[in-house]
Amino acid sequence: MTAWSAPTADGPVEGTVAVPGSKSITNRTLLLAALADDGVTRTVAGAARSRDTTLMVEGLAAMGVGTATAPGRDGTLDVTITAPGHLRGARVDCGLAGTVMRFLPPAAALADGPVEFDGDPHARTRPMGGVLEGLRGLGVGLEPADADRLPFTVLGRGGVRGGAVTVDASASSQFVSGLLLSGARYDDGLVVTSSTTVPSLPHVDMTVTMLRLAGVTVTTEPSRWAVSPGPITPDPTFVVEPDLSGAAVYLAAAMITGGRVTVAGWPERRPAANPERHTQSRHDLPDLQPIAAVRRALEAFGAQVSEGPDGLTVQGPDRLARVDVDLGEIGELTPTVTALAIVASLGGHSSRLRGVAHIRGHETDRLAALAAEATAIGARVDETDDGLEVHPPSGPLRPTRPWGAYADHRMATAGALLGLVVPGLEIDDVAATTKTLPDFADDWSALVRGAGIPA
Repeated sequence: MTAWSAPTADGPVEGTVAVPGSKSITNRTLLLAALADDGVTRTVAGAARSRDTTLMVEGLAAMGVGTATAPGRDGTLDVTITAPGHLRGARVDCGLAGTVMRFLPPAAALADGPVEFDGDPHARTRPMGGVLEGLRGLGVGLEPADADRLPFTVLGRGGVRGGAVTVDASASSQFVSGLLLSGARYDDGLVVTSSTTVPSLPHVDMTVTMLRLAGVTVTTEPSRWAVSPGPITPDPTFVVEPDLSGAAVYLAAAMITGGRVTVAGWPERRPAANPERHTQSRHDLPDLQPIAAVRRALEAFGAQVSEGPDGLTVQGPDRLARVDVDLGEIGELTPTVTALAIVASLGGHSSRLRGVAHIRGHETDRLAALAAEATAIGARVDETDDGLEVHPPSGPLRPTRPWGAYADHRMATAGALLGLVVPGLEIDDVAATTKTLPDFADDWSALVRGAGIPA
């Protein structure tokens, strides 16, 4: 594998970028369309063109769902899903996709036959206990019976009684979301209680909102979610929002270089939802993605953030400020925020990132990986129990080896950000970015050169 040379910025990075559809929204929408029991064909427009999307589509197809894909707007995909009514036994390759390995097993419990799950070598180390614990609590058979990691088999029997379960969701909010997404198809519905604090809670809120958009009745209390049994009826066409987590790396480029970057298609803010209403138009519901939390993280470093008809624009400051920030709601941004904090440390600032112990179980142990790769270029980044501390380095930053991506898209993009100010920095596996940003290497180079990314 040839290392990729990250371009260094000669001046402020400026331009307009179009970002692929959100992987998180895409895979939730695909599953909800597949779980409808009316046999209707639905279109997911603007879907993320990524490995995770492909794995979800292939997993659904293996279980008997009708699927077809076509090119969509701005390099996205339009995916048609025809719900089969009954799922069948299958083998599912999860790759390294958390949404596949955690969302599909609760649906597989409805299948008429066993569904085998496996994935990439590192996928076998990712936590799965919360989902499998919940399925066992509902009487769903598994092989091995005590499974808590891939590979495993869900012994589908054509239906699930449902009921109430308590799970430990401290390792991933996807444990809760995965169970809730299939709950309406269980005979008695589903009540999920988390025995622990749930990280990245906005992603559970996203799941609840999308269930309500699909006509499902959901009630919520702190650490408790109840899904009523009934049909799942998504709209005939659902347009996926841009991936705001993926957008953050482009906005961070403006911040690091004192530039100005606009993300086209940033969703308009919506009024807060009335939680007692269960059938609402999309614009009556809260934001699907944690827009406010992303803004707060960027503004903490001194960025000026504005929204307008062209999208969301970030103007970078003359110098990045120090931060002490809890990223618990947006843990997936930790690599991007760490890169910003490392650049801020060049100005003599120490920063602290908190609330992200759970990202040790992401595509890689992101805290350990960030500390190791930062140290290799001369930065001072120390692990804490729940995050990282970044301190001013003792000298200039210099690469001593290619930046390790660890097959992790966010690690690769963090390296690209640091490459803006660290000449000669290479990334050992920039192809890891195809998980969410399939054209990242070319798009990034074009943005840094000043060409921007066609919107």
